Amino acid sequence: MDKASSQECPYPGCFFCVMKEGNPSKRRSCILKFFRDLPSQDDDGQVLPISGLWNTAMAHPNDPEFIELGIFECMSALIWKGLKNRRWLSHDQNIYIPYYAAHIIGSYTMNMEEFAERAVEAGVIAPLVELLRGRLTWVEQRVAVRALGHLATYPSTFPAVSNHGEILELALQLAMSSLEIVYSHFYQYPDRRLSYHCDLLTRGMGGVEMESRKAEEWASQLQCWSLQLINCFAFKPEFLPTLCKPEFLVNLPVMWGGLVNENSPAGIGLLRTICQHKLGRGPVSACPGMIEALCNIARSSDDWQYMAIECLLWLLQDPNTSHKVIDKAVPTLVDLAEITNLGDHKKLGDSIVSVLQECSSMGNRSRELIEETVNSRQRLKWEKSMPKEDLHIKQAAALVVKLEGNSLFSSGDIAGAAEKYSEALSLCPMRSKKERVVLYSNRAQCHLLLQQPLVAISDATRALCLHNPVNRHAKSLWRRAQAYDMLGLAKESLLDAILFINECSQSNDPDLSMRQNKVPDYAERLVKKQMRAAWLFKEAALKHGGVHRKGEEREAYGNETDDSEWETASESDIGDDGRDQHMGLDDEEEEEDEGHGEKWKNRDKSSEKNEKTSAKGLRHGYSIKLAEDEI
Repeated sequence: MDKASSQECPYPGCFFCVMKEGNPSKRRSCILKFFRDLPSQDDDGQVLPISGLWNTAMAHPNDPEFIELGIFECMSALIWKGLKNRRWLSHDQNIYIPYYAAHIIGSYTMNMEEFAERAVEAGVIAPLVELLRGRLTWVEQRVAVRALGHLATYPSTFPAVSNHGEILELALQLAMSSLEIVYSHFYQYPDRRLSYHCDLLTRGMGGVEMESRKAEEWASQLQCWSLQLINCFAFKPEFLPTLCKPEFLVNLPVMWGGLVNENSPAGIGLLRTICQHKLGRGPVSACPGMIEALCNIARSSDDWQYMAIECLLWLLQDPNTSHKVIDKAVPTLVDLAEITNLGDHKKLGDSIVSVLQECSSMGNRSRELIEETVNSRQRLKWEKSMPKEDLHIKQAAALVVKLEGNSLFSSGDIAGAAEKYSEALSLCPMRSKKERVVLYSNRAQCHLLLQQPLVAISDATRALCLHNPVNRHAKSLWRRAQAYDMLGLAKESLLDAILFINECSQSNDPDLSMRQNKVPDYAERLVKKQMRAAWLFKEAALKHGGVHRKGEEREAYGNETDDSEWETASESDIGDDGRDQHMGLDDEEEEEDEGHGEKWKNRDKSSEKNEKTSAKGLRHGYSIKLAEDEI
């Protein structure tokens, strides 16, 4: 070590020197003094130790050392200082400090209830509420709502949060307006972006496009963390009247986090909590369009599909709401009745059938659908006692009829083919799941070509429920994605299209295997279209106008997807009418497989996502060829 490096640090009480102190007792006393004195100092360079503490809090959130030495009191005082002393805030790099301080509080209260109790005793709630009000900017709102959400999670600290009556109202407003706030205050005008916002978003490693992508992610987190905070209040019946206002409830199904924040159940998670209590089920059942939205989520390949199913079942079991929802919910639940397990949720189909059998006061069509479902269950039990030879005869007869349907399909008689597939389903043994998947999927293709998207969605959903694993049959995913597209359901179509691409990339079926590691035109086009239609900032962009840069307004729907992210298929699989010419019929099925961001701590801890849907799936670079007509 040279002489210069061995000299003492010229800054008395330097935090980084304190952390190197070898004497534990002296180290603790120095850290204690540092936390006590820091808020009263006006020296330059204060952001450096705060950013170091921010890194430490994220890396070691369960370490009690700093908690015992007064870090919460220090961070609380620094937030107050930034709020009250704008001259200090604008000096040097102090503008970063309130953000870091609130983030540190959130990290240390994320996992440990005893740390949360210490934070409340240190008085962190009041300055966090001021940030939540928007006293600074949306960036500080984001970390404030995160920290308050953690504090509200624990039974011992929730009362301290709920005693601030404005927190719930502020969170409700923020959940509804967060996307618009981030769009209009940051995303829309790249040339007006605050430099410290850009630095925090990208850590100085990205340009305008990176800033925009991160802004989408942070806007989604701001909304989802607001919903997480509201979710803590939703477990308490006394707060349900406040949060069950129609203008708020009606927006919950479309608050989904986007592809950038897939780990949060977002709006459907909050709806699930609300529907657990009778005081919540009434307003939900009366909300316009709510049951239709829940049915769409229940049918979709969304990772939180089971939450929508549970909401519908609770509404049906409640005598005060059942009559309002039954005729809308029954068709969807019947389609899902053959589902077995969804993640950790076992025998979900049995639960659905059990609830449906108890329902009354319904329309004739709903009654017929329930009877068909119950009869199918009885048929399965009856088949168990049949001789194997008889089952083989029935299976062979179903195959003959299916081939007749394939022939009609090939000759252009689509309606006749659909009828044959229905006949084959009535013959095919219930236990022959692979064959029934093919029949439902083929019939879905017929209804798709007959411009009957609702029926196509129903059949594709039944095929996906029967498939092992659930929701992983590639051809049915693609057919349902197209049907959703016909109905303008962009999110549902997008999720199915992405899963379709991922499934094809892993399939052993030569007709579905990727060629030359390229995404085909038809899949690329649909995904691009739905990503634009389901863009998180779409509504805000329509309201405020498109993105402005150097005086030029860009399209209101956001940026075109960078073509460099895609490989263009060498041969188009789309016909002149834009439809996939290779989406033929199934015949032989491929072999079956064997076999956050921030978490919502108050939701069922046992729930695991059945299959992660990631935007990374869009950039695998594979090429997909759908099966030819197998006739």
